[in-house]
Amino acid sequence: MRKTFCWWVFCTVVWSVIRSGNGHGGRHGIEQPLSRISIQNTISALHDSAYVKASPLVLGLKGQNSEWVTVEYYYPNPTKDDFIGVFSPSNFSAEICESENERQFPPLLCTAPIKYQFAKFKNKAYTKTGKGSLKLQLINQRADFSFALFTGNLSSPKLVAVSNKVEFAYPKAPVYPRLSQGKSWNEMTVTWTSGYGIKEAVPFVEWGMQGEAQTRSPAGTLTFSRNSMCGPPARTVGWRDPGFIHTSFLKELWPNSIYTYRLGHKLFNGTYIWSTEYKFRASPYPGQDSLQRVVIFGDMGKAEADGSNEYDDFQPGSLNTTNQLIRDIDNIDMVVHIGDICYANGYLSQWDQFTAQIEPIASTIPYMIGSGNHERDWPNTGSFYGSYDSGGECGVLAQTMFYVPAENRAKFWYATDYGMFRFCIADSEQDWRPGTEQYKFIEKCLSSVDREKQPWLIFLAHRVLGYSSCDWYQYEGTSAEPMGRDSLQDLWQKYKVDLAFFGHVHNYERTCPVYQSQCLQDGSNFYTGQFTATTHVVVGGAGATLTSFIPNDPVLWSVYRDYDYGFVKLTAFNHSTLLFEYKKSRDGNVYDHFTISRDYRDVVACAFDSCPRTTLAT
Repeated sequence: MRKTFCWWVFCTVVWSVIRSGNGHGGRHGIEQPLSRISIQNTISALHDSAYVKASPLVLGLKGQNSEWVTVEYYYPNPTKDDFIGVFSPSNFSAEICESENERQFPPLLCTAPIKYQFAKFKNKAYTKTGKGSLKLQLINQRADFSFALFTGNLSSPKLVAVSNKVEFAYPKAPVYPRLSQGKSWNEMTVTWTSGYGIKEAVPFVEWGMQGEAQTRSPAGTLTFSRNSMCGPPARTVGWRDPGFIHTSFLKELWPNSIYTYRLGHKLFNGTYIWSTEYKFRASPYPGQDSLQRVVIFGDMGKAEADGSNEYDDFQPGSLNTTNQLIRDIDNIDMVVHIGDICYANGYLSQWDQFTAQIEPIASTIPYMIGSGNHERDWPNTGSFYGSYDSGGECGVLAQTMFYVPAENRAKFWYATDYGMFRFCIADSEQDWRPGTEQYKFIEKCLSSVDREKQPWLIFLAHRVLGYSSCDWYQYEGTSAEPMGRDSLQDLWQKYKVDLAFFGHVHNYERTCPVYQSQCLQDGSNFYTGQFTATTHVVVGGAGATLTSFIPNDPVLWSVYRDYDYGFVKLTAFNHSTLLFEYKKSRDGNVYDHFTISRDYRDVVACAFDSCPRTTLAT
């Protein structure tokens, strides 16, 4: 415990807080970098001659939801560990937490910065002169901002100066739309965030075919409180008001047609608040024979264009992956992000920043997500794994910030069709073993598809339930999660799943068509004829720190491995030809690929362990 005496507008506090520093089931030691700032240890060291000045004072005067701010500062006794913390709301001492255990005594100061940068960053003379300036990018997050200069270090910060307030002109504006496939093929959902609750405004989407008359569809509104969080830091220093999350359902869409839309709020005084206009292409009819392109990856996280090191280079590939998808957006029809979405780990401000980062993608094409350990896992909350990886979020943020066509979003498994594709998206953070509700879903999803209409059957989950030769699986004497493929491999083989995708492991790896750890067909760049077995792909290298492979030669079922950042793009040309491409995030070039050429008779033909016994009757 540490006693902090009154300073600025802080009350006297005595407190203790649990810091978050969790990884993949304890294997990686991955840390949420914002947890490195022990804000609870801060003491007052306000200096008369120290200052922080931020400009411009008002942002987004032309409706922008992102702007750059110049921060100038001075401190007469500079050190190399001095840093600038960005706080929102600006009065960052106002949040008070309740005690989490008997060793904590209220009132508890409860505000972490939303990002930080060292004062010497791009200011080589700072440690000599005490003067510096930073260019920082802010996004509209429904509240104002202030900038604080700290000396000491991240563990024992001393506040020396606080800036003026900076704010967006329209802080409550509707922002960061996220498209998703609906529960039917001709439905698109739009989810967005705003500062308007149902007691202040009515949310809706104005939409229609491009160039034609527009209609309006109502939106539902959700939010949650600190009490919805399962533990710290989400309940303590990481808490930040999430605003309001709205979802509207655009129905009876014409296949492949271009639609425009904009987000709206009608205030009770009759005033309308509008977003900018966006557009999307409606999904094809299931089984439709046309060009269809889907990008798949996991574990992307978020990063900052201003170089602020709140993630301390934890997700260096994140911006590269995002920018590659933006550049190629006209050649992508859908994205599937299979878990470990933004690595907020209980620091809720990071979800706004992630949705802002992907807005050029998610506002234009469906952005489907799966659940990962960093979204869901928390002890005694029903997660299959008892780790602390969600930082106390226990799935609430992912389930609320994004829409998925699940029957119950707390059970994060669902099927979605896109033309000739059927995607069965499992939740590896909840029990999938035989006899469970999820196992029944998986079998139903795989067995109910009409392979003549939708020949390309894809299974996806966050954790590796198939095959990986990463070092920490191998050190545990396995190549997947415990019990991972024990039962599922029989379903994959029985229903002839073409591809199984996994994240969690931060690299890229492709197997041969493999069953029971044996290659039933050699790895190749071209497969033709009858199905033999499922090809497994680890594609968790979209942004987070890379995972090493075993140091010796790869196992026999491993065809291609890459210790780099990247993603996979699937292109279905027709019912007979599927192109698989692995692209690196740094240049967008293809580094691994193969083609499947298969007719319907090849799909229905019996493969090893895929057909029941036949009768001799005629």
